[in-house]
Amino acid sequence: MRITHEADYAVRIVYVLAAEKKMLPARDISERSGVTLRFALKILRKLASEGIVVSYKGASGGYELAADPKELSLGQLIECIDGPLEINHCLSDSFDCTRVGDKRICRFRRVFSELSIELRDKLYSLKLSDFID
Repeated sequence: MRITHEADYAVRIVYVLAAEKKMLPARDISERSGVTLRFALKILRKLASEGIVVSYKGASGGYELAADPKELSLGQLIECIDGPLEINHCLSDSFDCTRVGDKRICRFRRVFSELSIELRDKLYSLKLSDFID
């Protein structure tokens, strides 16, 4: 499993907002996070739709963190962008296994499920505030 560039950039963007502790224009967020403005705006829209950031319109508008960094986890940010944390596609409800008739009895699926749960638990235990000086 690999976290997408988009999820990685979302973590960077939210980190910038958490470290600044104030509203920032999208251009400043882009420059400080190293994410192109166009891609940063796409990510910020997703984060705003999930209530992670607040968007302010207008010439003096921008974005600010809506959540307390002590309450916001890396897992939450990654799942906001990438969807459920699953290390194998066979864990998806829509997956139809061609190897076994009932995927619930598959030993590989059981191991992948346990690993996914452990990874998810670890990422949800890491709060954004853990990374801010």
